[in-house]
Amino acid sequence: MNNTDKLYERRKKSVPNALGIFNPSSIQSAKGAIITDADGRELIDFAGGIGVNNVGHGVPEIIEAIQKQAEKFIHASFNVSVYDQYLDLTEKLCELLPHGEGTKAMLTLSGAESVENAIKIARAVTGKAGIICYDGSFHGRTMMAMTLTSNVKYKEGAGPYAPEVYRLEYPYYKPSMSSRMTSDEFDDLMIMKLHKTFSSTVSINQTAAIILELVQGEGGFTVASKKYVQYLRKFCTENNICLIFDEVQSGFGRTGKWAAYEHYDVTPDLSTWAKSMGGGMPIGAVIGKQEIMDAIKPGLIGGTYLGGPLSCVASLASINYMQKNDINAAGQKVGKIVNDKFKYWQSLYPKTITDVRGLGAMLAFEITNSETGIPDGVATKAIVDKCLAKGLIVITSGTYGNCIRILSPLFIEDEVLHKGLMILEETIKEVLAP
Repeated sequence: MNNTDKLYERRKKSVPNALGIFNPSSIQSAKGAIITDADGRELIDFAGGIGVNNVGHGVPEIIEAIQKQAEKFIHASFNVSVYDQYLDLTEKLCELLPHGEGTKAMLTLSGAESVENAIKIARAVTGKAGIICYDGSFHGRTMMAMTLTSNVKYKEGAGPYAPEVYRLEYPYYKPSMSSRMTSDEFDDLMIMKLHKTFSSTVSINQTAAIILELVQGEGGFTVASKKYVQYLRKFCTENNICLIFDEVQSGFGRTGKWAAYEHYDVTPDLSTWAKSMGGGMPIGAVIGKQEIMDAIKPGLIGGTYLGGPLSCVASLASINYMQKNDINAAGQKVGKIVNDKFKYWQSLYPKTITDVRGLGAMLAFEITNSETGIPDGVATKAIVDKCLAKGLIVITSGTYGNCIRILSPLFIEDEVLHKGLMILEETIKEVLAP
């Protein structure tokens, strides 16, 4: 039994079985886009800590910032003692991601906590309760976030769920739909369904917010229609509904821009952030229009550990590193290389790789059984396992676990990126065309 296997044996004894395993690898150390596992084997990281390590592992500036802060103080609670580190970060976030003429931000510990607070703010400000979310969405595992999350595997048996949550079809136009309708016709249909919801399911006068991932993470990297999103902005403004964009996985260069919403020429009322915002440390944020953020009563938001100083300095160091090295250009570059390769594979296996989708470097391809036309999660898992044996960490996504997604560091060396893609290509050939 090797050291990795021993770790998983130890895991069984003290960790609940329900804590999922996305990829059965291990880690002892890491640098850039390379992980060294418990057996000293080097692995190429195409998972990025599930979208956390956009800048890569072991960035000296981030490590140094954490070390220096640890020598000063580790915790005080911002609600008790105000400190520069929190304000430095919120000021930077408001500068990078302005929400209208005035912007304010609050810090959280995670993406799920950001979502919980955004919903709380929207309800408090509008005085309404209803929340609209979408099929395929993933917003977290806490109570409201879990309720908003679409896939039942993340919440089965954990109900009853939070009330006043309603779900719409996600506005992603799949190329295979072209034989039935144009993209414009599809958009018009989705807009019609939006209006129907407010006549047959929940009143506009009872709806506080609509929350949307512009690129769905766990949902398989589906991308929302630009026409629909722009209409949604107009609709929410006219009906006193807060428009919330969940940018937890899509933010900080992953789509080739700081925010996915920059691709849409639309600004949300509120947005939620985490993952790569922290450079590896646990931190998130809710960013919003000043008039909304200031309309809630004191004490409604906050928490003991929110905006911890170690996480704040790590986040600020990470963002500064992103700016200095142009994370958005890196996202665009990686995205083009990966997208071109995915499209090439699709041309080789058109009946099994049935869709390539995403935005920037947030990309995935979908695997379908060529004989049955059913999503093929078995073949997808086989690809993940065989890639690991060859030295590449990849993870799946999608409701049926039949999508391979790429979340590699964006500052990945060209030779490492191409080597990882070569391993993936070889493995696809073995599994899909044995």
